[in-house]
Amino acid sequence: MVTSADIARAVGAAIADAATTLRPDVAAAMRRAAAEEPSPRGREVLEQLLLNAEIAHRDRVPLCQDTGTVWVWVELGSNECVGGDLQAAVDDAVAEAYRSNALRMSVARDALGDRSNTSTNTPAFVDVTLRPGSGATVHVMLKGGGSDNASALAMLDPAAGAEGVRRFVLEAVESRATGACPPLVVGVGVGGTFDSVGKLAKKALLRPLDVQATTPAAAALEEALLAGINALGIGPAGLGGRTTALGVRVLTAPCHIAALPVAVNMGCSAMRSATVEVA
Repeated sequence: MVTSADIARAVGAAIADAATTLRPDVAAAMRRAAAEEPSPRGREVLEQLLLNAEIAHRDRVPLCQDTGTVWVWVELGSNECVGGDLQAAVDDAVAEAYRSNALRMSVARDALGDRSNTSTNTPAFVDVTLRPGSGATVHVMLKGGGSDNASALAMLDPAAGAEGVRRFVLEAVESRATGACPPLVVGVGVGGTFDSVGKLAKKALLRPLDVQATTPAAAALEEALLAGINALGIGPAGLGGRTTALGVRVLTAPCHIAALPVAVNMGCSAMRSATVEVA
């Protein structure tokens, strides 16, 4: 049986890993980009980011000074029945992980009423969905202000189709990428409803860059978007070059016949996420 304490322990371990270790698929893509980047300045930035990642992993220090908010997605087996207060257990694990790993506290108490720091980096933002079977898959993503602030969402007319989605994503990246610390991983959600399409975009970022899309349509859109984004010339750190994005990840869902929701959530050059299986 999976308990709240089991999930909380997984969250704590994932935070320590994600904050200090660049995801292997992202590191591999960055190394390839550094070898192929035609801009000397862009290549130098990529090499510095790789060196930063080596130091962070070796010394167990943060990849970035903005250690972000904590998003936790629990895919819970439908055979499980988690007892206890999951939010409280996760919040305790987040507070302890941020203290023990000397990570910056970045959560304000209220968006409008009281913007003082909670001093614990809590609450965490927790989503729970069900999947068949037993156990749980716990995904943790640390989202800094720069990358999350670059998000975009639109409710397009269905007639806009894939081309309308492509244009919207390119416009979002062109106008906001510099503040999101490129090279980016660009998550795109298409479908669902107004309140769920943003989560689709964030979940899309979890698919490793060496894992292909599950549908030909999504794969084709990813390829077209990556080519279009890297033709913008924004480049690493926004200083020019071909490598504005290391990859694009598209996740689709059903939607209303009169709707075409689309959302963009950008992962920065640190792209901090980790996944832990709980038996």
